[in-house]
Amino acid sequence: MAITSANQLELLQTAEAVAREKMIDPDLVIQAMEDSLARAAKSRYGAELDIRVKIDRKTGRATFSRIRTVVEDDEMENHHAQLTVKEAKSHTSDPQVGDEIIDEVPPVELGRIAAQSAKQVILQKVREAERDRQFDEFKDRKGSIINGLVKREEYGNIIVDIGRGEAILRRNEKIGRESYRPNDRIRCYIKDVRREPRGPQVFLSRTDPQFMAELFKMEVPEIYDGIIEIKAVARDPGSRAKIGVISHDNSIDPVGACVGMRGSRVQAVVNELQGEKIDIIPWNEDQATFLVNALQPAEVSKVVIDDDAGKIEVVVPDEQLSLAIGRRGQNVRLASQLTSLDIDIVTESDESARRQAEFNERTNLFMETLDIDEMMAQLLVAEGFTNLEEVAYVDQEELLSIDGFDSDTASELQARARDNLEAANNKALENARALGAEESLIEFEGLTPMMVEALAKDGVKTVEDFATCADWELAGGWTTQNGQRVKDEGLLESFDMSLEDAQTLIMTARVMLGWVDPTEAEAEEEPAEYEEEDEA
Repeated sequence: MAITSANQLELLQTAEAVAREKMIDPDLVIQAMEDSLARAAKSRYGAELDIRVKIDRKTGRATFSRIRTVVEDDEMENHHAQLTVKEAKSHTSDPQVGDEIIDEVPPVELGRIAAQSAKQVILQKVREAERDRQFDEFKDRKGSIINGLVKREEYGNIIVDIGRGEAILRRNEKIGRESYRPNDRIRCYIKDVRREPRGPQVFLSRTDPQFMAELFKMEVPEIYDGIIEIKAVARDPGSRAKIGVISHDNSIDPVGACVGMRGSRVQAVVNELQGEKIDIIPWNEDQATFLVNALQPAEVSKVVIDDDAGKIEVVVPDEQLSLAIGRRGQNVRLASQLTSLDIDIVTESDESARRQAEFNERTNLFMETLDIDEMMAQLLVAEGFTNLEEVAYVDQEELLSIDGFDSDTASELQARARDNLEAANNKALENARALGAEESLIEFEGLTPMMVEALAKDGVKTVEDFATCADWELAGGWTTQNGQRVKDEGLLESFDMSLEDAQTLIMTARVMLGWVDPTEAEAEEEPAEYEEEDEA
């Protein structure tokens, strides 16, 4: 069939019909037709020719043109698609390198094979346009809720009709007890939209914590208006969830607004989540207060936060332990997700026993090293003294403030403590030298004899060895392995060495060795990588 003999308006009518059916721009369909006709023309005239087709958007007339580019004589590579400046003069009066010479050629006869090839090109272009349209439509809807119809199930994954395309709800994104049949209505959270070789993929979820947050936004007008803000969400999909909310209007109770009249608002969310129990918790900037709220319904006696370790210890009454932990650890796990802290739950009796053990340990330390009776040692511990250094170098007035301590007693205790420390230091120096520690390391300012001994035991025997250490190797830190926080013991951690102190000592050693310019030392020292990992 020759293009010239066909109804020229039929091309435009076909393009309009396809564009309307696929919901894409008609011009994209016409461009696909132009490409397909150009490919058919190349198969007729020769693949080495540059044949282009232009379809008039008003009349539907298809114009076939041969394009040749003007090049220098020594750059001629394809005489079918190129011509020299001299040859071009027969077509135009003043040809320039880079000009295009356009010659119209007769329309081609579309045989069966050529027509089939043209059809494939058009279909391919239309599919690509559909994919681009679908991606552009859904990429900005990521993080929102969408309603759809279940089409089918494939290997446990649900294929959902979302209007102008399909989306996938993977089996691990379904709430455990849920099952669906074709044509069931389903509400999901758009978790991700990605381009893939087979086209854009819309990934849905019903287990994502933000799905519950978006449901509350739909049910609670105050959240939608920004009066109430959802600060944190934690879910055990299908079983239990906790959500932390705060009100920016003092006259509105965030918990009451989310619950609704007779629980109507929260019940609507619970029904959508297949009966998932939801604890609505007032958010608080104070971590301890927020955690106490998050562990409801359990009562909390005391909260101890370890900022360096990123952990928090919660003391509860003995009879509240099982309630605080929850079934299979669910309550404390959700509270941990909500506060982004590792939580240790201990009972009052366990904490009391631990504190008593620490008290006895320090009492025995003072009794043995200071040669004093049990009562005096207990008085020191009760006043907050934990080691010999504190006794030896504290202002004597603090010792005199203890009942029964006079100036002679205080002086004698400090003298005994200093003698004991000096003996321990001398012994540590002997051991360090025996292990091969060099004098340069022993005399390094900031390191005590016991620190040098600890370093020598680990093979750090020179200032050069010390300068190559990382701050966390000295002070210790935390890493995350397989989702669990693991403690890395530092060589000098037992001496209360902080990361900042370790950084300062290491940089001082590097400056002393000439490895670092003193003026650049401060700029070169970066925060410890453990701190960054803790944040992550």
